[in-house]
Amino acid sequence: MRARRHSGTPGTPDTPDSAADAMAGKTRFDDIYDLPDPRSYFRRLAPYEYEIPHHAQRVFRRTLAARRASAPPGPDGDRRNGVTVLDLCCSYGINAALLNHDLTLADLYAHYTGDETADLTTSELVDLDKEFYAARRRPDAVRMVGVDTAANATAYALAVGLLDEAYAENLERVPPSHGLARAMSGVGLITVTGGIGYVTHRTFDALLDCVRLPLWVSAFVLRTVPYDRIADTLAARGLVTGSDPARTYPQRLFTSPDEQRDAVERVRALGLDPTGFEAAGRYHTRLYESRPRPV
Repeated sequence: MRARRHSGTPGTPDTPDSAADAMAGKTRFDDIYDLPDPRSYFRRLAPYEYEIPHHAQRVFRRTLAARRASAPPGPDGDRRNGVTVLDLCCSYGINAALLNHDLTLADLYAHYTGDETADLTTSELVDLDKEFYAARRRPDAVRMVGVDTAANATAYALAVGLLDEAYAENLERVPPSHGLARAMSGVGLITVTGGIGYVTHRTFDALLDCVRLPLWVSAFVLRTVPYDRIADTLAARGLVTGSDPARTYPQRLFTSPDEQRDAVERVRALGLDPTGFEAAGRYHTRLYESRPRPV
């Protein structure tokens, strides 16, 4: 296991103005994104019913199964060999926890906001979580690589065994490190639930420069944020992106009337109807799935 730090502000990446503008009206939670452990993260987000990892869990498991089935079998006939998942904007490894363990997002909320973990030091929590996750590890667990600018968060995910490799790198500003470039050679699926808008086509360009296997991408994207530029970047690398515009996945409650008004204005500007979605009080996402273009 290895971790790597690169420059970048804690929490969300220090993105160019065009990306930052897309997220300008969204409440920032910078104070909880890069702490030594995830307890404050879950406590802070619980009142807003942050739920997108719950919806992503089933989707990512299904997508991973299909990606594995598309890969040639290894020497032992096991198609699980040779496919690594890279979770972009991985934070504390929440998607990895839900993908590779018999746990729900509700279980994680209960674990990190409950009395059992409340008074532990971070070191004690790390020791507890090593056992917590090891005892719930699925037999079909996949190798996980995490990328995020939050060095403390990725270090925690690595320490407790949620990530096999972790890279605290800002790919909007800096090319991938040698270690990340090497890790990308085994990546067959990129997942992301909360980062699009903070990361742009620049990050995908940087990652795809290092790809060696046929790549799939599964991205949950806020309806307030356009995905066209990233889809174009993926298309230039031979990937076809599809999405069902009628299917959305709620992300969280708005923190304020101002945040809601901003979201409503942004989805309308993109030609979308906020009725029943943002106008009803929550951010909503769409799922974009990218696959290699058929030969």
